[in-house]
Amino acid sequence: MNENNSRRNFLKQGLGVATIAGLSASSASALSLQNPGRDKGEASYVGAVGKHFVMVMDLRKCIGCQACTSACKVENAVPSSQYRTFVLETEIGEFPDVRKGFLPQLCNHCDNPSCVSVCPTGATFKRKDGVVVVDNTICWGCGYCLSACPYDKRYFNTKTKTADKCNFCAQRVDKGLLPACVETCVGGARVFGDINDKKSEVFKLINSFPTAVLKPEQGNKPQTFYIGLDNKISELLNSTQSLDDMVKKHEGIHAEWSKTMIKEM
Repeated sequence: MNENNSRRNFLKQGLGVATIAGLSASSASALSLQNPGRDKGEASYVGAVGKHFVMVMDLRKCIGCQACTSACKVENAVPSSQYRTFVLETEIGEFPDVRKGFLPQLCNHCDNPSCVSVCPTGATFKRKDGVVVVDNTICWGCGYCLSACPYDKRYFNTKTKTADKCNFCAQRVDKGLLPACVETCVGGARVFGDINDKKSEVFKLINSFPTAVLKPEQGNKPQTFYIGLDNKISELLNSTQSLDDMVKKHEGIHAEWSKTMIKEM
């Protein structure tokens, strides 16, 4: 059994402090939450100091085309049956007053991310610019962060065998580019930028329109803000089955994107 598998088994079995003391030096280094790239101050690990990146979803403009979903999968080589971002589709209202509702979702890059505090290796951390990332070179795939995320926006990557999620396309942002989903948004519903910059579009939108976040009661302080978030959509998110859930179930897509369903009577 290789070293990575041994570490995963160690976490799953929940061995005590006495066992930890007897681990090898390499294991002790991992358990100390050291991250080579971050500890060396590499730019991709530190991020843009002085900036705080956020995303604004203007639901008045979202048409549910899934262009963002496709662009994300191509840019980040996401496995075919998994997603970093997805637009939930549902129906709102009662006949004859019925309309479609769309809710684009991704990692919220929380200001108080619960996924970071439970990571036993330091693989999940928040950069200086607010972007929460996963370093799959030291991730053990224990799944603690998947369980800790109240938004269910992390998944176990079937290719890398590690935790994975949206990273705001940090590899593009670090080069001065927009995240792939933002660049390809047909309706211009996704807006990305530095909220510390009062001239940025995200700053102007957040200070000009009422915004909401998902599950604020969790205390994670999400940094993905929604304009025009219908209370009915928020309620449906946790109480009923949406159209895309039905499709994903039919296609055998992994359950991390499914919502809580009402049991059939």
